Amino acid sequence: MDKDSIIGLFLIAGILIGWMYISAPTPEEIARKKQLADSVAQVEQLKEQQRLNNKLVNTTAELPQLSDSLRLANKHKAYGDFIDAATGDDELISIENDLMRVSFSKKGGKIASVELINYKTFDDKPLILFDSTSTQSLKFSAFNKQFSTDSLYFTTSSTGGKVSGENSQSIAFRLNAGDPSKYIEYVYTFKGNDYMIDFRVNTVGMHNTIVNTSNSIVMNWNVKTPIQEKHYETQQNTSAVYFKQIDENVDYIGDTSDDSLVIENNVKWVGFKQQFFTSTLIAGDRFDGQVDVKSRKLTQQDGYIKDFTASLPIPYAHTANESFEMSMYFGPNHFKTLKKYDLDLEKQIKLGWKIFGWINRLLTIPIFNFLNGFNWNYGIIILALTLIIKALLLPIAYKTILSSAKMKVLKPEIDELNEKHKDDDPMKKQQATMALYKQAGVSPMAGCVPVMLQMPILIALFSFFPSSIELRQQGFLWCNDLSSYDSVYEFGFEIPFYGDHISLFALLMTVSTLLYTWSNSQVMGTSNQMPGMKWMMYLMPIMFLGFLNSYSAGLSWYYFLANMITFTQTWVIQKYVIDSDALHAQIQENKKKPVKMSKFQQKIEQMAKERQGQAKTQSRPKKK
Repeated sequence: MDKDSIIGLFLIAGILIGWMYISAPTPEEIARKKQLADSVAQVEQLKEQQRLNNKLVNTTAELPQLSDSLRLANKHKAYGDFIDAATGDDELISIENDLMRVSFSKKGGKIASVELINYKTFDDKPLILFDSTSTQSLKFSAFNKQFSTDSLYFTTSSTGGKVSGENSQSIAFRLNAGDPSKYIEYVYTFKGNDYMIDFRVNTVGMHNTIVNTSNSIVMNWNVKTPIQEKHYETQQNTSAVYFKQIDENVDYIGDTSDDSLVIENNVKWVGFKQQFFTSTLIAGDRFDGQVDVKSRKLTQQDGYIKDFTASLPIPYAHTANESFEMSMYFGPNHFKTLKKYDLDLEKQIKLGWKIFGWINRLLTIPIFNFLNGFNWNYGIIILALTLIIKALLLPIAYKTILSSAKMKVLKPEIDELNEKHKDDDPMKKQQATMALYKQAGVSPMAGCVPVMLQMPILIALFSFFPSSIELRQQGFLWCNDLSSYDSVYEFGFEIPFYGDHISLFALLMTVSTLLYTWSNSQVMGTSNQMPGMKWMMYLMPIMFLGFLNSYSAGLSWYYFLANMITFTQTWVIQKYVIDSDALHAQIQENKKKPVKMSKFQQKIEQMAKERQGQAKTQSRPKKK
């Protein structure tokens, strides 16, 4: 090798050494890589240990090479004193009364299903309010492990049976922890024919077993609500998690979307409310601590509506013997039934906001319950309800009709004023019109006020009918369920903003509204005025048709009846009660009398004159 070759080799070596030095990892990078490698190794070790534990505990039959004592030791390591509860038979025990049939499972000592005997689903199947996909379990720490009672087997001496009359029957499930003096116990008590079940959790001798790191143990409660009603979207939008805090109003989450909430303290009850039924867990005193509640929508293909969960803290003072009293309500959202418990459970029924809810509670429901006592068909009960409400509103309706008649009598004079002042300032024309009204003793707002007074009742009934479980699966004429939509024809496809069927009650309601609107425009003599407003009055009922087509048929039936009764009473009053000639003569007499103005009217008129003066001043050309 010549000198140039040797120099080239040294240069290459120098470049390689320099590159290795520059690209070498820093001490921090080396430490980071080592930490990452250790973490990966630790995770793999934990996975392997978990795999071995699962294999040792759950599949000991697959390890015949291990001795019985070794298998028992591994199993005891996994379950501690609950080793005897690790295996067992998932036997179901049923208790029923005249209202519901409840099945309990030895696995978890929990309720496995609740069937409401007097109700069926929309397709005539047994109505299961709570099924095997739902869970109810206690979660706590013991033996350096987390335990959940839904995977452990309880023991019981009960064989189930039937509760009748005013009798009561209890069934107890016990989870032993090593010896008979240490156990967790669930006691369920049926009190005759009631939808409410008393539920008590007893802990005996568990103070040295349950880890003393918290002053509560957690009751996990999860319910998947099955499809029960004909209209899936309506059931989904009316299902929500309701809850009541001590000294607070009832609140809810998750009616239209997925939602979750942490409730800080003093929770009295949590209810998983569906359209017409609810599953509610009630504390004897309170759930004192953070309560987590969640609501999640499920798809129609799942066969369920929503997935509700709640984590509820049960106070635990780590003493030898403790009990926590609760109750469980599984039943209908029937106002009178829920009201009798005096727990605000009836507020899970959506009766409308504020004043609308009070109208339903104080007026609609008492009248409806009274009529229900006659055992009529519910279509006839709605007719009778409509007649009673219309009778109560008759004085207001009369004032509305009388005001319309006065406006009709004055219309020729108002037309003359409009023609006279057509080229004048709009403010001047308005002042002349208002002066005519005052001279004649007619108020243009007199017809609006009575209508506004009737509106709260109409809106309140909009909430009442879809929430009334009495109408559920009750047929009338061609409709087989007044709580849902009626269908006289199925398209087989979806029409946007309308649906896949024709509701005849909704159509009748729309036609009657259009007829009443036309009739009212003829009475008022406004058929040729304000064309934009006129077409809006005709368009609104058609827009509502798309909504009511999939809404409660009972509501559409009520609105149809209300329209027809209003139309009839308007015709009768105009023809036989109000004398147009006498009314015209009275108005002419009123015009001869001096006009009395209130201070408020004087103030308004003064303001109008000032505004008119300002407008004239601004319109004058400025001097150069």
